[in-house]
Amino acid sequence: MTIKNKMKKTLLATLLLTPLSTVFAKPLPESAKLDVELTLPSIETSMYARPYVAVWIEDSQRKPVRTMQLWVGKDEWLKDLRSWWRKVGRYDRELVDAVTSATRPVGEYRFSWDGLDDKGNRVEQGDYTFYVEVVREHGGRNYLRQKLSLGESEVSHVLAPTQETGTIKINYKL
Repeated sequence: MTIKNKMKKTLLATLLLTPLSTVFAKPLPESAKLDVELTLPSIETSMYARPYVAVWIEDSQRKPVRTMQLWVGKDEWLKDLRSWWRKVGRYDRELVDAVTSATRPVGEYRFSWDGLDDKGNRVEQGDYTFYVEVVREHGGRNYLRQKLSLGESEVSHVLAPTQETGTIKINYKL
C-alpha cells in the first residue's frame, strides 16, 4: 500500500470516528457571556473564617476550560479546594498566579465569563459544566455543579443555597 493510500485511510478513519458535533462546531457568539451572581451568607459562629472559593468551567469531556474566580488567602490553602486543585491548580502555576485574589467577606458578588478559555481562545458552542467549590477553615465544604448547554439560546439557572453559599444565579446571554 502506498503512503498516499495509507494517508487517505487514516483521514477517513479519523473523520468516521470524530463526532459530528466536533466536525461542525461553531464558536460561541462574540456577544455571548455567562453572568454569575454568588452570595456568601452570614454564618453565626465564633470561629468564622472567610471561605476559599473556586469557580470554573469544564467542557463535555470534563477538561477544564476557564477558571473564572479563585479566592484564597495564601498559596498553601489552594489544596483545600480539592476538586479544583486536582483538575487545574497543581498543573498550571502561571494560571494560579494570574487568577488568584484575596478571600472575600460575607456579601453578594457578580462576575462574568466572556466565552474565552484560559489561553484566550473563544470556545465552541456545546455542553459545559459550571462548578463552584467553597471551603471554609473550621467550617463546611460545598461542591456545586450545573450542566449548561451554550449556543444560540439564552439560558438561566438558579442553584439552591447550601451551608457555605447563598443562592447562585447563572445567566447565559447573547
